[in-house]
Parts: sequence; structure tokens; C-alpha cells
Amino acid sequence: MLAECRKALWLIYKFTRKDPFSRNYTLINQIRSSAGSVMDNLAEGFDRAGNKEFIQFLAMSKGLVAESQSQLYRAKDQNYIDSEEFQQAYELVKQTSKEITRLILYLKNSDKKRFKFSRTFFSTHDSRFTIHVLSTSC
Repeated sequence: MLAECRKALWLIYKFTRKDPFSRNYTLINQIRSSAGSVMDNLAEGFDRAGNKEFIQFLAMSKGLVAESQSQLYRAKDQNYIDSEEFQQAYELVKQTSKEITRLILYLKNSDKKRFKFSRTFFSTHDSRFTIHVLSTSC
């Protein structure tokens, strides 16, 4: 999940460095902020340790994914990115959204609970999803 986020963020930074996109400071700030905040909320929620808090942060991340998708459409409509660039970034963001949804559903239905302040975590080796919150590879 985080790997897709990081790849999408890398692409967004790449796109926003090119002209004419690089001159639209408002959209640059918005798209970089929303895409970066997805990762930040995933990491912060994971570190909270309680399932309820983690789900809240996942929900915030999901909303930020929707913002990023909207901003990608705006960039495409302004011809700041071409259709191929749009599709590449959009698919990464869309995959992140799907994985967040699956994780939320898993946490809501799981008997494995994370307890606040105890550092007892649920298994991240469930075959339905993979969490790499601290992964350093893209």
C-alpha cells in the first residue's frame, strides 16, 4: 500500500517540475500536499496502535486519495500531464484506495485487535493485503 503511494508521489513530483505545470504553484501545492498526506496518515495511524484510531487515519487517507485523484484530473484537463502520465499516476492512487478499503474492512471484522499503548499488533501477513509502512523501497 505504501509502495504505491510512494510511487504515485514520486510521479507527482516529477510531473510538477515540468513546464507549464511548474508555474501553477497553487495546484502544485495542493496535489503534493494531498498525496504526501496519504502516506503521513497511513504511518501515523499505524503508529497509534489502536484499531479504532487506525481506521480513522485510514479513512482520512482515503479522502486524501480522492483529493489526489481530483487534482490529477485537473492537471490533465489543463494539459499539464498527458493521458499516459495521468493513467500511470491514477492507477497507483486507485490501487492505494482499494488497499486502504480492504484494510479498513479487515480491521473492522478481525478478531485480532491492536491495543492502544501495548504494541501488540495484528498480523500483517494476512493473504488479503500487505502493509509495508516502514518499507524503504519503491
